[in-house]
Amino acid sequence: MKIILDAMGGDNAPDANIKGAVNAINKVKAEVVLVGKEDVIRSKIKEFYGKEMEEISDRLKIKNATETIEMEDTPTLAIKHKKDSSMVVGFRMLKEDEGDVFISAGNSGALLTGATLIVGRIKGIDRPALAGILPAYKSQLLLIDAGSNTNCKPINLLQFAQMSTIYLRNTFGIEKPAIGLLNIGTEETKGNELVRESYKLLKEKSEELGINFVGNVEGRDAFSGKIDAIVTDGFTGNVFLKTTEGLGKFVKRTLTESFTSNLLSKISYLIAHKPIKRLSKAMDYKSYGGALFLGVKKPVVKAHGSSDEILFEYTIIQAEKFVENKAVDKMKEQFEIKKEENTQE
Repeated sequence: MKIILDAMGGDNAPDANIKGAVNAINKVKAEVVLVGKEDVIRSKIKEFYGKEMEEISDRLKIKNATETIEMEDTPTLAIKHKKDSSMVVGFRMLKEDEGDVFISAGNSGALLTGATLIVGRIKGIDRPALAGILPAYKSQLLLIDAGSNTNCKPINLLQFAQMSTIYLRNTFGIEKPAIGLLNIGTEETKGNELVRESYKLLKEKSEELGINFVGNVEGRDAFSGKIDAIVTDGFTGNVFLKTTEGLGKFVKRTLTESFTSNLLSKISYLIAHKPIKRLSKAMDYKSYGGALFLGVKKPVVKAHGSSDEILFEYTIIQAEKFVENKAVDKMKEQFEIKKEENTQE
């Protein structure tokens, strides 16, 4: 197996990308290919570790790419004109079977554009979507769409639910994942036009498509552990995602300050530190890695733009599992079979 990592994408590139890859290399069986400016990558490795890359691992490789897609670049123009950028080179490698999964923390719009235009959509899927994993009570929560489609139609949310079901069944072994529609209330009549029409479509098609649709779910109930996936449009999903991450940081910071404010609180911490560590670990979104771009022909993972070396490490480990579980292959099979059935009808 070969994991392709965009070494130049993200707010902390290339330092965090390189360190994350080095941290992960002995925790995965796969080869990790760093795509980017070779002279820069080699120089950084020498600076950080005092040795050549080949001395670190024979499974750590470099693919030279002379350009970088910046965060402020226009996505479509960047993909079309920066043909030797680390992102475009990575996508070409994936398309041409020179790798099994591609990871980037770079320009989100360019990543989604490149995944669709270069790698291509699975037949039968109208719009691919970002599926991010978040912590939930004694489990995890899949959020789809986490930010790729700001304007959606009901058919998109139906397909997001279908893709979630296939992904969770094959990756996490959840036979009948509970799929909820994110809404401002649980009643069928609540929400805007998109949500109301999506509810009707999900209710009508769920049995036929093998979706365990449990109805509308309010944000406050999303992390109850009773829901396996939340379906929404990319605008709402991205706001939900970033609010959740911000709340997690707030809780951890508040706890830390509360237990270090005076001598008595420090003594209290000695008694309570194990439960606090468990809480911090449970709320740490970094341990869940990046978001898989479901609906494209090969695994593409969007890492957080602000990823540090720890998050890159976890994302690389997670990416190996994506490939091993063959969730994308299963999705292709399911949608292509359904499309053939519809054509025959």
